[in-house]
Amino acid sequence: MNHTKIVLVGAGLSCAIIGNKLAQAGYKVTVFESRNHIAGNCYTERDSQTDVLVHTYGPHIFHTDDKEVWDFVNDLTEFKPYTNRVKTTSQGAVYSLPINLHTINQFFGKSFTPNEAQDFIESVADSSIKEPQTFEEQAMRFIGKDLYEAFFKGYTLKQWGIHPSNLPASILKRLPVRFNYDDNYFAHKYQGMPANGYNEIVEKLLDHENIEVILNKEFKRDMADNFDHVFFSGPLDSYFDYELGRLRYRTLDFVKEIHQGDYQGTAVMNYGDENVPYTRITEHKHFSPWEEHDNSVVYKEYSRQCEDGDIPYYPVKFNSGNELFEKYVQLANAQNKVSFVGRLGTYQYLDMDVTIRKALNAAEHALKALSAGLPLPAFFE
Repeated sequence: MNHTKIVLVGAGLSCAIIGNKLAQAGYKVTVFESRNHIAGNCYTERDSQTDVLVHTYGPHIFHTDDKEVWDFVNDLTEFKPYTNRVKTTSQGAVYSLPINLHTINQFFGKSFTPNEAQDFIESVADSSIKEPQTFEEQAMRFIGKDLYEAFFKGYTLKQWGIHPSNLPASILKRLPVRFNYDDNYFAHKYQGMPANGYNEIVEKLLDHENIEVILNKEFKRDMADNFDHVFFSGPLDSYFDYELGRLRYRTLDFVKEIHQGDYQGTAVMNYGDENVPYTRITEHKHFSPWEEHDNSVVYKEYSRQCEDGDIPYYPVKFNSGNELFEKYVQLANAQNKVSFVGRLGTYQYLDMDVTIRKALNAAEHALKALSAGLPLPAFFE
């Protein structure tokens, strides 16, 4: 047994992976979780009325091109094939996302071939924009005004609370435009859903004799004195008690409804019109299509600015003006025994596979540094 004492703050994927790797190497690990359950925002549970497996904090769909990450999660639980086919309602009609040949033909009332559609979209795009810097510029350059306003402008205003002209282009770069009829939302090689939900993954990672999990316990900065190193996956600014001010995060409010039969015929229906207050409706039984249920659980999803006491979901970075974040980075780098991990700790929008990859890399780095008696960085590469 190694007598170095490690504390991990948060029982989500990042800390569970790092804690598991350290525990296997003989380190004594304590995990503090402020909620009454493990698995963080990917927590899943059976609805008591319908027995539908519900993604309590919104849907988490696993997709990756990283075979090592895919093998890692499949070693922990059974994954079943799942293809995410997103629909969107705009101006009274339903379309497929991402924008594909069907979407283009339906929206413009055409019957383009792939080449014709590509030429048409290029003709309506704003070719004067050479190097898009903002979300709006990216959209205008690659799909033109009509598609941008129908599918992205209103949705983005609701989701982020910021005009698309103030968001970085990188957000939209994650969404492809296809000139064929492929309506698979993701293009990654490996896609699936855990048959029994995500909790099983985190449970297995934390089930080790060297790991103690303490639920319903808020970690305070002065508690770090009792440990040799801290891995912190909570909001970066919260570790410092918001002493420089609050970083911007978005939170989500869910309105849960129970319905008979099939409510909307798909797992995810976006709402692109700005006058519809929610961003999307998710129907959770469709996330487990191998199961059969007579009734259905749907969530209407509303996005708003995160306030004190809310659960933060998405860090919000402007296209410019991130000075407060940079100040917190400087403050974090000045610490000598705390590392910040995960989406909230590093203030990055991370998909699940990237979160896992970064946690695996952080664990490997940490083990090498600890064994050599070297300090650990505030942020891992």
